[in-house]
Amino acid sequence: MNWSFQLYSARNFQPWNAVLKVLGEAGYSEVEGYGGVYDDPAGLKQELDRNGLAMPTGHFSIAMLETDFDAARRIADTLGVRTLICPYLNAEERPEATAAGWRGFGERLAAVGERASRDGYGFAWHNHDFEFKPLADGSTPQEHILAAAPDIGWEMDLAWVVRGGADPLPWIYRYGKRIVAVHVKDIAKAGEGTDEDGWSDVGYGSIDWSSLLKTLREKTAAKHYVMEQDNPNDFERFARRSIASVRQFQ
Repeated sequence: MNWSFQLYSARNFQPWNAVLKVLGEAGYSEVEGYGGVYDDPAGLKQELDRNGLAMPTGHFSIAMLETDFDAARRIADTLGVRTLICPYLNAEERPEATAAGWRGFGERLAAVGERASRDGYGFAWHNHDFEFKPLADGSTPQEHILAAAPDIGWEMDLAWVVRGGADPLPWIYRYGKRIVAVHVKDIAKAGEGTDEDGWSDVGYGSIDWSSLLKTLREKTAAKHYVMEQDNPNDFERFARRSIASVRQFQ
């Protein structure tokens, strides 16, 4: 398994060259980019190479992907990103909470996916919790997004699935062939993690990652397992303890 690290988790622990040094020493082989690290792609690529790290996946905003795809392509090519991932849709940008509204958003993603495919990239949607909140008819936004964009992949953020009130297993079984990457994130146990927005180091929270990693390996197409904690108070502790945990589960 390729253990990656979402650099958003270290956004508050600059400079990036020091962050990448820690990750390389901790045993990560990959990192995942996001908008906050793309200011100097060539310089970042040098630091990645220096620390034995690759960046095969990267997050790019829906605005950039729809209005300036060439800019995303230039960044991706410089850094070696081969799978472009749309990570989020701000609340004020979300469609009407209906099946038709979310199918419409899925069609937008499908159009981006077609452009990405023509240019030789993979493309995927990354979930949060809102996609699993039932609509009035009992369906979920995630179902409509994936149905309207049948050729795109899914980067499954499993902890956000849980926070959205859903059981991840049926989603894994149903969409496993489309899950190209997984965010490995843990939810703090009751009464813990109050200073970290309710998240925890992987293996120290409430999600049974030992069982889930086995299922993900067997039932999905995922090649990249990306460690993430949205608000760690110590990114190095999170990075080191989390990779140590998942290695025990292999």
